[in-house]
Amino acid sequence: MIENLHSWVDIYNSGTFYPRNQYNSGKLIVKQVEKYSTERMVIAKAIVRGIGINIREVLYHYYKHNKTEIKGTIDWIKNAFFKRVGAANDVKELMSVEGEVWQRFYSEFKNFLPEDFIMNKRVKRPPDNPINALISFGNTLLYTKTISAIYRTHLDQRISFLHEPSEGRFSLSLDISEVFKPVIVYKTIFELVNNKKLQVNKHFDKKVNYCLLNEEGRNIFISAFEERMESVISHPKLKRKVSLRTAIKLDCYKLIKYIMEDQEFIPFSLKDGM
Repeated sequence: MIENLHSWVDIYNSGTFYPRNQYNSGKLIVKQVEKYSTERMVIAKAIVRGIGINIREVLYHYYKHNKTEIKGTIDWIKNAFFKRVGAANDVKELMSVEGEVWQRFYSEFKNFLPEDFIMNKRVKRPPDNPINALISFGNTLLYTKTISAIYRTHLDQRISFLHEPSEGRFSLSLDISEVFKPVIVYKTIFELVNNKKLQVNKHFDKKVNYCLLNEEGRNIFISAFEERMESVISHPKLKRKVSLRTAIKLDCYKLIKYIMEDQEFIPFSLKDGM
């Protein structure tokens, strides 16, 4: 079954399955380091493009439901964002473009979320309001799931491309998880908030300088997050339905295909289902 990728793993080759030891771990690590040294920007740009594509798709859902105020950001992504990604000369410049697309995304929350969940800016450590608390909690869950997915491969967690490689953290997990944030974390947040399953006065502990989900709120979020992870999309290349949980694994194997065989790395797209 597609969900049981233990002894056999899909490495994204027209639906063909190969044994897990297809690539010797030592050889893969050497090639991963080589790609970091010579083609870091190629992979980093692919990741940032994927972020923009999925943010646009999430926003377009609300645009179709008469939230026409967000058209400006949708048009900016289409007309300016991708050009700026392509023109970026280094990772610092690329991450500046990435930062802008996230900021524009955040600025649209006021158009489709209740007033209690509007935020002025993204604050991480510690989160200072309910929406920042939800984002931080959701990102942590996704990061943990991505670490587990990468562990099923021979990829080295420390060698990343968009984020700076680090001995002290699993930075490749940050790379892989980025394109899934709009699709998994933010869609979970928007559905919980707009359906009033999470409420400011009931599900958060608020102090002077921080705000966190309480136990009941965390349980509600985790349940919705897991449900979202199991939601399925039609995969055009595999010609079958796969869960978003599996889509994370598939992105790991797509990255391996790029590293070992130079097959173009195209991260998961909500629009294309692959």
